[in-house]
Amino acid sequence: MTRRSRLSQRGGRGNDRRSRPYGASDITGHKSERRARERGVGSRRTEDGVGLATTPDPRSRDNHGVLNLRRLAQTSTLLAILSIPLLGQEAATPVQGERHVFTIERFTFESGATVPNVQVVYGTYGKLNANRDNVILLPSHYMADFHGYERWMGAGNALDPAKSFLIATELFGNGHSSSPSNTAEPFHGPRFPVATIRDNVEAVHQLLLSLGITHLRAVAGFSMGAEQAFQWAVSYPDFMDRIVATSGTAKCWPHGVVRLEAQIAAIALDPAFKGGDYTVQPKQGVELFGLVWTGWLFSQEWWRKELWHQMTPPGTTFETFLSSMRKDFIPGADANDLILQARTWEHHDVGATRGFDGNIEKALASIKVPVLYMPSETDLYFPVTDARYEARFIPHVTLTPVPSLWGHPAGIGISAEDKKFVNEKIAAFLAGR
Repeated sequence: MTRRSRLSQRGGRGNDRRSRPYGASDITGHKSERRARERGVGSRRTEDGVGLATTPDPRSRDNHGVLNLRRLAQTSTLLAILSIPLLGQEAATPVQGERHVFTIERFTFESGATVPNVQVVYGTYGKLNANRDNVILLPSHYMADFHGYERWMGAGNALDPAKSFLIATELFGNGHSSSPSNTAEPFHGPRFPVATIRDNVEAVHQLLLSLGITHLRAVAGFSMGAEQAFQWAVSYPDFMDRIVATSGTAKCWPHGVVRLEAQIAAIALDPAFKGGDYTVQPKQGVELFGLVWTGWLFSQEWWRKELWHQMTPPGTTFETFLSSMRKDFIPGADANDLILQARTWEHHDVGATRGFDGNIEKALASIKVPVLYMPSETDLYFPVTDARYEARFIPHVTLTPVPSLWGHPAGIGISAEDKKFVNEKIAAFLAGR
């Protein structure tokens, strides 16, 4: 029995409707490195292809070690938006991560598709101690790279790399880990398999085992990272001491599916999309996607109070802000990648894990570890009412809504007030207070 099949049995992956391909295949280049194995599972390399990184990734910093917001804006919607509000209020957290790539020679998705040389990009902060018991996993949110949790890091914040070894992973479909855009045929573009949250958890589980890590202090995540945290607690209930979930739920409920389908349609209905086999990016569809997304990102009161002025240059009008969000919501993002991660999001349901027969309440009741559940009070993506419902079935849950007008991104700490609140609550929870 291969390690892959053993992991499938242990992780409890279930059969469901997610059998249609979404488009992408194996990543080209560095074939000798890809064939390398680490503990019989896969290989790990840094950006230069040499083992685990020994120097920090400099690409996200300027000469003063401060986050380069322009690079982040080119990488992720939320990173671009979330980097802005603290400007002029406090300096970015001076932490530096090291970039790595983990390769799995053959990975079978829940859809049944087996893709060769699947890659998971991840970043590390701090040092792994001799006992390998100081690890906190930070699974990424929508279209983010591993830098997405840096506002939780550093002295005075919830996660201190001087004390913990932080591993921040990147979801399939973000354009860096295996994605429709960077995978060769026969899985390129719309032919890349739909990647579920469980698929992402399984791949990262293989990564952790390759590092000799068999237990985590915590899994902590925002948005789709919160979805992964819940899935970890259901698929591997003894693998961590506790989980933190901010602005994300254990299931994408029907209202969320409606929103995501509308955003997918915004891209797919652009004539340039051509069923995903486009030769140039469907610009109009991607812009409409960004416009729809923007309407859900913040609360209604946030818009009424014109709080965009806190994250834009003085004098920015509503029309200017809206135009920038529409045209540059995720600069450089590939349309098929955007759709794949939206599919990942909408298919999320811990109740679909093998052994629970689609019963989310039963799955939530199986969670053994303490859970810090932090919905945003004004989140339109993951309404606080959904979180309250789910919390009823989790045995050891602390439900702590984030009091904010900033909607969904309050859970990552978008404003100075949100950042302080979220970091304080997470720090206390991890310390057992």
